[in-house]
Amino acid sequence: MKIHILYPFKEGPWGGANQFLKAIKVYFIKKSCYENNPKKADIIIFNGSPSSELGLIIKELYKLKKGNPKLLIFIRLDGPIFLIRDNDLEIDKVFFSLKNATADGVIFQSNWSKEKNYSQGMSKDSFESTIINAPNPNIFNKNDNQIFDSNKKIRIIATSWSSNAKKGFSTYKWLDNNLDFSRYEMVFIGNSPIKFTNIHHIPPLKTNELATELKSSDVFITASRRDPCSNSLIEAQHCGLPAIVIKDGGHPELLGKGGEVFVNDEEIPGLLDKIVTEYSSYQNNIQMPPLDQVAAAYYKFIEDVIIKTQAGEYIPKIFSWFEYFKIKIRLIWWRNKKRIIVLNNYIWR
Repeated sequence: MKIHILYPFKEGPWGGANQFLKAIKVYFIKKSCYENNPKKADIIIFNGSPSSELGLIIKELYKLKKGNPKLLIFIRLDGPIFLIRDNDLEIDKVFFSLKNATADGVIFQSNWSKEKNYSQGMSKDSFESTIINAPNPNIFNKNDNQIFDSNKKIRIIATSWSSNAKKGFSTYKWLDNNLDFSRYEMVFIGNSPIKFTNIHHIPPLKTNELATELKSSDVFITASRRDPCSNSLIEAQHCGLPAIVIKDGGHPELLGKGGEVFVNDEEIPGLLDKIVTEYSSYQNNIQMPPLDQVAAAYYKFIEDVIIKTQAGEYIPKIFSWFEYFKIKIRLIWWRNKKRIIVLNNYIWR
């Protein structure tokens, strides 16, 4: 089995998909099943989320499938994008069409994401699995993290690569105005659309620097809404931080008993007090699967589809020219619609 991840990897701090796929790629390399040349691969994994390279990825999938009809393709599906952005239902439909035309297996990042994609009109497939993400264990781990001391000022941390308002900035602004900064200090790392008065804002950091900041903190908080599988939360919990998360998206599903869930911002101070009082209990209840286990789940899921295929119980999908053309037209239409909206907003602002 030779696996290739069809993804435009970025160096340095970037989005969650980039960080996770880089980490899982390392696992496949160590297992000697990774193939750098997609034309020589038996398996292609691609990421189902919007990017500037999406058109090129769709074209590459068509060429690869045309050159090797037995090629098995797996989509790591995100979203739904419509629920995250409150628009762009069309791009979800692009991915649903692309999944139907190419994907022999679908990997969801949370059950919340799976159910919400169904509710947006996505059809079920023969082979589906829910596998949460995991970070690079050489970076995000409990090694050298500080020992919790309730007698000192408690350090709260939040992180986000995206500056989208839905990443929880209204809550962070509330904390900036209402948190007891004589007892707590808070740092936000990433891109923010707002300026903080009391919260210390640090621009995006390299992954090893981010891990150092997490290990120097006590409690992680995320208020991102409709987040299918927050890599920020996963990274923090792998570093041993109990967390406070908003009751939305995949957060409660990921958190388990490793923290507390809030609905209203006003609940947060009380939840912080509870975590500080029972800190070791929350920390011991963190149950995050390590990267090897997550990557092994990917491998096992792919292997199961291969076995069914070899037994003649499943025939790989054929990415026809007609389907390729329809998906490309849908993608072009979505992009042009967005350009028109941007232009219209510029003219009438």
